Amino acid sequence: MLTLDDFEPVTLADQARFRRQYEHYPQVHSDNTFTNIVCWQHYAHYRRAFVRGSLLICSQIGGEYRFRAPIGPMDPGILDELFALARAESPGGRFFVLEPGARDRIATLRPGLVLHPDRDLFEYIYRTSDLADLPGKRYLTIRRQINRFHRNCSNEVEPIGPENLEEVRVFLNRWCTWKNCETDPILAAEREAVFFAIAHYRELDLQGIAIRVEGDVAAMAIYERLNARTALVHFEKGLPECEGIYKAVNQETAQRLRDDFLFVNRESDMGVPGLREAKTRYHPHHMAMAWYAEVDDL
Repeated sequence: MLTLDDFEPVTLADQARFRRQYEHYPQVHSDNTFTNIVCWQHYAHYRRAFVRGSLLICSQIGGEYRFRAPIGPMDPGILDELFALARAESPGGRFFVLEPGARDRIATLRPGLVLHPDRDLFEYIYRTSDLADLPGKRYLTIRRQINRFHRNCSNEVEPIGPENLEEVRVFLNRWCTWKNCETDPILAAEREAVFFAIAHYRELDLQGIAIRVEGDVAAMAIYERLNARTALVHFEKGLPECEGIYKAVNQETAQRLRDDFLFVNRESDMGVPGLREAKTRYHPHHMAMAWYAEVDDL
């Protein structure tokens, strides 16, 4: 029977094993990616288990365990054991399902179990060409803001690499000072996550761009391959001195990704009204959905 003792904390040493698993079971939701898990380990205390060809992931936030659907082949026994573990360790909690394939397997094995859509975790998937070209009337306002940025702010775009990682760190400290990260627990956790990504940039096989304004880094984006058709933007930050800089870094990122990826995943809005409005304004092609079951219903 599966127990918590079968789970071990996620570390950088797990990267190759995660990536091999995802070659067989490609992901569409960012929360299951190794980069997100390891960068946010300090906050969510992720643990993993590899059992009979399946990857099992759980987290512990605020002392509460949260379990996720198995990533692997159809295995009724694994699902039964994971449900039993969730009932024992997370009564009254939620069991999360982040992949359509996992949802379909659970629907087949447990047809009476209600899976609720979790809108706050839906991720925004855009056509890369739409973000790169901003075509037609529906993007007119965004194009105007980008044009204003280029008129008012002398800027240069460059890839993030060993030669400018330290300047990106300096920029991120300036960004956190502006946002008062230390007074907001989520921003403080995000600060630690992005600094981990920068510290392990090459190990995690990340890519990114930086925008300089008057010589100093004033915006950056960090991204990677999510699956064969989709890139994933993990972090996107900009300083407020130049209006339109966030829209500029968004477009510059898409222009560099368009030759390799049909879509860009720009993650969820976490239920934040302003963020939801901003992400919707870019007209997503579709959403990467997420669901949960009440643990007491398992």
